[in-house]
Amino acid sequence: MIAIVDYGVGNVASVANACKQLGYETILTDKKEEFEQATHIILPGVGSFRAAMEEIEQRNLRGLLLELAAQKPFIGICVGMQLLFEKGFEHGETEGLGLIPGTVDKIETTHLLPHIGWNSLEVSSSFPTYTEHDGKHVYFVHSYQANTPEEYIIASTEYGTQIPAIVQKGTICGIQFHPEKSEKVGQLLLQSVFESSQQAFSKEESI
Repeated sequence: MIAIVDYGVGNVASVANACKQLGYETILTDKKEEFEQATHIILPGVGSFRAAMEEIEQRNLRGLLLELAAQKPFIGICVGMQLLFEKGFEHGETEGLGLIPGTVDKIETTHLLPHIGWNSLEVSSSFPTYTEHDGKHVYFVHSYQANTPEEYIIASTEYGTQIPAIVQKGTICGIQFHPEKSEKVGQLLLQSVFESSQQAFSKEESI
């Protein structure tokens, strides 16, 4: 079962539908006992980094999310991915969850912002399980991007600059684009993220 974090922010219906189309049962929750029954946790998000973190803080979810991220595969989507980093600078400096090293800054590009539309993925050779997705097009809507060491970047896209599109640190994964709006390619990529994070989780358990 996939547990989607309910904190009042995010396109949760579309994310839940994408999971269901892959054959997963889903639950929208903010309850610890229901998270404990899940195999994966999804942190969705739309809007600004600051507003999303304020909701998490006001609902006293930070500690629970950090606990869950240490226990299960944990996946952030769109703004949910951005919250995985240490700090964001949308509407001022805001502390993130700090699960992946790096910051979230406004995209420095000569192209128009926000970055809206279909762009192709460039998959790093360091992540061979994702090579089948190299060159595939997915749908983006954002004005801010993660800045993180290359070792955590699975795939990027070009928009006048290189933008991390999929990141991973152990069992923590982030997806900047909208897999639920990226048709069949998005579903297959979401499945790859589920499997990759689960493999990392199983590897950690065996150590």
